[in-house]
Amino acid sequence: MNWTWFRKKYNDNHPDFWKAYVDSFDKKIKKPIHETRFVAFDTETTGFDKKEDRILSLGAVEIINKTIKANTTLEIYIKQAVFKPATVKIHGILKDGDLEKVSEIDAIKSFLTYINNDILIAHHAGFDYGMINEMLSRHGLGKLKNECIDTGALFSKSKHIIYHENLKKHYTLDDLCKELNVSMADRHTSIGDALITALVFLKTIARLDKRNVLKWDYLLK
Repeated sequence: MNWTWFRKKYNDNHPDFWKAYVDSFDKKIKKPIHETRFVAFDTETTGFDKKEDRILSLGAVEIINKTIKANTTLEIYIKQAVFKPATVKIHGILKDGDLEKVSEIDAIKSFLTYINNDILIAHHAGFDYGMINEMLSRHGLGKLKNECIDTGALFSKSKHIIYHENLKKHYTLDDLCKELNVSMADRHTSIGDALITALVFLKTIARLDKRNVLKWDYLLK
């Protein structure tokens, strides 16, 4: 099969912002780790069922050269087709209220434009990554193409290689905040958790860098 032809035909049926996102991966140049743009992100949702539940808000921050760019954050609240009042006590997001909310498709457009083809960072990344893929699927789009690093798994690997501790399968974000002395201010907001995740990531890779084990194959393994 001619895959170039197939992809062109596939993309032709999609909006311009999706085509731009997909095409950006053809132009991606691999850089040294500290020159690479990473995007830490988080979602607040109505629950944990990727098919039935929905994203309430998306938060993201960018990291370049060991620095979090506080003036270029992304925070999106999404209009609710599905709403579960019982979850409000966790994330504090009401169905109505004063927050400006956008449609899912507008949220997708803003998020894809923000992340571009860069490497994503998330805690328990499979869930957040999966929720976004379900949102993309509802609008007839493909899946995210970005590589993604899970801070829980990365921290567990770092403890193993630095301290020779057994790999642990599950670290909560609260666990990592305590271990790495990261403030939990704004915990359980998407932008707050994205910032916490970025700080956890930076502190973890700093430990690895000091021991000269910070390599691409280690980060993305």
